[in-house]
Amino acid sequence: VQLQASGGGLVQAGGSLRLSCVASGRTFNRYAMSWFRRAPGKEREFVAGITWSMDSPSYADSVKGRFTISRDNIKNTVFLQMNSLKPEDTAVYFCARDRRAWSNVVPTTEDRYDDWGQGTLVTVSS
Repeated sequence: VQLQASGGGLVQAGGSLRLSCVASGRTFNRYAMSWFRRAPGKEREFVAGITWSMDSPSYADSVKGRFTISRDNIKNTVFLQMNSLKPEDTAVYFCARDRRAWSNVVPTTEDRYDDWGQGTLVTVSS
């Protein structure tokens, strides 16, 4: 599967951005999808994930209450709405697909993801 992420850009602190990730293929609706990010000089980290059934989205503590993940299984797209952005949210954001179909729990570690998008850069200025 190919994942194409978009929507990054430069925004002032307190602003909003909406990231999108479009997946190829016909099996999008079977897999959990997640967003990770890699900040300058740091390891890649889990940000948010959503199961195939859209139940129980999962968020990193650092983004809870500010970010919302959603998906459109008709359009093979997963979204990340980012509000109240902070300079520490500056990073390259990656979408990823769970390697296991029909999982009811969002995995939060990279080793559960086989397919990754190319990344989209989000820069938040202070």
